[in-house]
Amino acid sequence: MAVAATTTTDAQTTQLPEIVDPAAIAPKNARELTRLFLDQLAVLEEGTREHQYARNTLIEMNISLVKFAASRFRNRGSGEMEDVVQVGTIGLIKAIDRFDLTREVEFTSFAIPYIVGEIKRFFRDTSWAVHVPRRLQEARVELAKATEELRTRLGRTPTVHELAQLMNLSEEQVNEARIASNGYVSSSLDAALSTSDEGETALADFLGTDDYALELVEDFQSLAPMIADLGERERCILHMRFVDELTQAQIGERLGISQMHVSRLIKRTLDRLRDGLLTTD
Repeated sequence: MAVAATTTTDAQTTQLPEIVDPAAIAPKNARELTRLFLDQLAVLEEGTREHQYARNTLIEMNISLVKFAASRFRNRGSGEMEDVVQVGTIGLIKAIDRFDLTREVEFTSFAIPYIVGEIKRFFRDTSWAVHVPRRLQEARVELAKATEELRTRLGRTPTVHELAQLMNLSEEQVNEARIASNGYVSSSLDAALSTSDEGETALADFLGTDDYALELVEDFQSLAPMIADLGERERCILHMRFVDELTQAQIGERLGISQMHVSRLIKRTLDRLRDGLLTTD
């Protein structure tokens, strides 16, 4: 701490210590100074330089609370710890703004739930690669705890039956939680993979390519009722031509008509179906 800084309001004149590096203050001293700064923050006018100084100092002085809370989530496997601390700081700010001096409670006890709440919300809203119902998100955490407990106790990977007994769930629910866990982390298609040949290659190189024929599915669905409305002979000709893959000459022989007649019938039928699709679109 350096020299005392005097701040003046309409209500009273107060003195706050000028702190050069609030984050470097020891936790014991931080508790005492936090109470002093909270007392003055309550009477300082919002928007003033003095109010901003008191609020910012409180935040920096109690950042150790955020780091302590964030350390509990170090093994969650999502995001950088800096992001977690940043989110936890939002909880700290909310605690500072909402703290009631008239309540018989330490600021630390009041702030920790706000900090932890923001961090948990961060993991709930951003950690999952795909949307998973809340009950399955919670089941995943319980599953991880139960798996670790049984692995330590048994010296091996527990079975689904053993996990179900410990968690008081059915085996089906345990399997559901396991499947949901697959949505917790995703891999980028650009992720580099080592190969036995030369260097690395992208994950996308091992996956299938786009199937452009899938675009025809919608057309098939639209065509189905139109084909059902065709006459029996027209449907028969289409089946022989496009399913059995017979030539027009072969179709003519089966029906006892000329190849030219078959060609005209196919063209007329296809034109009718094409017009139907265009009208639907």
